[in-house]
Amino acid sequence: MNHPHRHSQDQPLIPLFQQPLVQEVFERILFIWAIRHPASGYVQGINDLVTPFFVVFLSEFVEEDVENFQVSALSLDTQRNIEADSFWCMSKLLDGIQDNYTFAQPGIQIKVKALEELVSRIDEDVHGHFLRYEVEYLQFAFRWMNNLLMRELPLRCTIRLWDTYQAEAEGFSHFHLYVCAAFLIEWRKQILSMVDFQGLLMLLQNLPTIHWGNEEVGLLLAEAYRLKYMFADAPNHYRR
Repeated sequence: MNHPHRHSQDQPLIPLFQQPLVQEVFERILFIWAIRHPASGYVQGINDLVTPFFVVFLSEFVEEDVENFQVSALSLDTQRNIEADSFWCMSKLLDGIQDNYTFAQPGIQIKVKALEELVSRIDEDVHGHFLRYEVEYLQFAFRWMNNLLMRELPLRCTIRLWDTYQAEAEGFSHFHLYVCAAFLIEWRKQILSMVDFQGLLMLLQNLPTIHWGNEEVGLLLAEAYRLKYMFADAPNHYRR
């Protein structure tokens, strides 16, 4: 089994995840999940999905900066509770998007195709730009689906985003598609200014969200709701 030491784009910088104790927690959670889901085994990226839950449950016991907290300072009982809660929440999340993490990951292939179809309807310029420079949606959006945008956003933003997903029916499985579309269009100006394949891919794989906070996520969600309303809730008006 792979050892899931690699966390999302800004997480290697977070001391919390460098602690052997924390890495062991993640390994146990993923090992047990893999045993219980033999069809999936371990797929790169599942480790990311534990992180927001772990941080939220840990925050209950930490008054200062969570990212620098020494988990060994907590009682063993509390550590075990955080681990168990993180495991069950991650399991519940994955139950809803299980086909993302089986062999060949068919769920993700389908969702990336759906994203391409959606973008072709909402922003022909961006879609046409990708076609012109032979950028395939799988080359950047596979990760957006596989990691639920965790590698594209600071951790605080992921937690804010997932709050909404939890509250939304089919948030992780369906609404996420509209968030990805809104996220892509957010960068349309930068995308359209890139006139070579290499530059486009570099941009799409390293979008500058490092300073994002609740306000940016709030605007992103508002735009995603608008798209969902237009295309999912009232598809007849917008069919070609």
